[in-house]
Amino acid sequence: MNEVLRQEKKFSINAVDGARLRDLLGKVMISDEHNGPLGYSIRSLYFDTPDDQDFMEKVDGLELRRKIRLRIYDPANDFAMLEMKQKEGIYQKKRSLRLSRTDAIRLCKGDYGVLLHYPEPFAAECYGLMSLRCYRPKAVVEYLRQAFIAKENHIRVTIDSQIRANESCYDIFSKELALYPVMIPFQMVLEVKYNGFMLSYIKNLLDMVERSELSVSKYCLARGVTMDLQA
Repeated sequence: MNEVLRQEKKFSINAVDGARLRDLLGKVMISDEHNGPLGYSIRSLYFDTPDDQDFMEKVDGLELRRKIRLRIYDPANDFAMLEMKQKEGIYQKKRSLRLSRTDAIRLCKGDYGVLLHYPEPFAAECYGLMSLRCYRPKAVVEYLRQAFIAKENHIRVTIDSQIRANESCYDIFSKELALYPVMIPFQMVLEVKYNGFMLSYIKNLLDMVERSELSVSKYCLARGVTMDLQA
């Protein structure tokens, strides 16, 4: 089990500023080894309660809240990462556990008993929580990410584009998953993650582009499409 505690801020930027920022960050920060011309793919399956408690707590801005997801980087992967993110004041705590592809597929189908095969306490915690509160798969979100790293204060800056979702099929390993866009094509999401404080030279680069802070997550963006239709 891996655990990270840090501050996170999300912003909306346009594609022109995104390309400019990628160039600037690439000159002063370490480029993630998986970065390509457009970034690397991330696909996540989010779970929630029958009454969408996690979604509503995020929308309501509660100080203490969580979200649970299963994440892969390629449909051909032989593993998936089960992750829980918890908001605790200004900090985000993320814990993760590597699952086999077989167990991840069973988890996609709502079989949480597979978590009892793992010795880590985090696996048992997820099993208890997801079973007790009747968590169910709710939405798949996929996007391209470019990431830049500064070892000081564990700073990580990411630029996400082509954010798409599906709320009817939960097979994250499918190579033919139908997805719809949840943001306009020329809009991107900038995420800034760090411990302690942001270094001034990176902050100055971020200040060079127009950006507006986002109060919603990618999960909320995905669910917001149908939740608005149901309102």
